Amino acid sequence: MQFLQPPTWKKPRGYSNGIAARGTLVFIGGQIGWDANESFQVKDFAGQAEQALRNIVAVLAEAGGRPEHIARMTWYVVDRTEYLAGLKELGAVYRAVMGKHFPVMTAVEVSALIEAEARVEIECTAVIPDEVAA
Repeated sequence: MQFLQPPTWKKPRGYSNGIAARGTLVFIGGQIGWDANESFQVKDFAGQAEQALRNIVAVLAEAGGRPEHIARMTWYVVDRTEYLAGLKELGAVYRAVMGKHFPVMTAVEVSALIEAEARVEIECTAVIPDEVAA
């Protein structure tokens, strides 16, 4: 992966402006904060985000990928204020699951998610390099 950062732009924190990559594309549908049995074990935003990220990593592993192969993420949050207030805790759980890999990201506040208990839904696109996928 090549991270794309125009030299005159301020470097973003917690995400990348652009990524160029070659390899096997993996598209991961929106993951929410429930477990493998579709049960919510936690109600708080950071806890649900952590579980959603763990779900993403599990799906990606099925294709032979790892967190550092994720090229883009889209976060759908039901409460912008809750998201912003929890950034410190969110950063800690993000790094615990994803390490220090910061793909291209977009976060959008939505009025609701299909699962009423869900606080966040995250979808991803990953690119597994050819030498890893082989």
